[in-house]
Amino acid sequence: MYKGNAMRAEYKHIKLPISDVSDLFVGDRAIFSGRVICGRDAALPKVCELIDSGNINDIGINFEGAAILHTAVSEAGIGPTSSNKLEIEESFGPLCDVGVRVFLGKGSLSDTTIAKLEESGAVYAVVPPVTALLGKGMTSKRVVAFSKLGMEALYEIELEECPAVIAAAHGKSIYQG
Repeated sequence: MYKGNAMRAEYKHIKLPISDVSDLFVGDRAIFSGRVICGRDAALPKVCELIDSGNINDIGINFEGAAILHTAVSEAGIGPTSSNKLEIEESFGPLCDVGVRVFLGKGSLSDTTIAKLEESGAVYAVVPPVTALLGKGMTSKRVVAFSKLGMEALYEIELEECPAVIAAAHGKSIYQG
């Protein structure tokens, strides 16, 4: 367990998109609201292919200051999937390179990914796996790419008051021993 500052009782209210996450630290409790891009192991590798080919603008979404929530979007709601799945964790670097500043999901990350977050000025926050709560806070949703993937397509949603704990920031992680 990370032995830094104790968890702070207050919540930091974060409006998305966000350009600077330098005041978010491991252990901070946060409430995120605003535009969130949703994708997981089916869609994120496709997004990375578009980044690598220089065609990321083809999907018509702005990644600058964005938050990515590792989830599928269904009628039942949304809930975080494991961010340390190979296909998801490999997307952190390319997504940071196009401006993503917040990653929301669950699970520990590799030291390499934590270092990339630090280098890019991005953070990772764990979200409680409470699909009903998160679904209630989703005020709009639209498919932005890969519609044939169904609920695993790339979505853009508006989310109100998504609770999270900052799990990796500034080269540190709550999972480090």
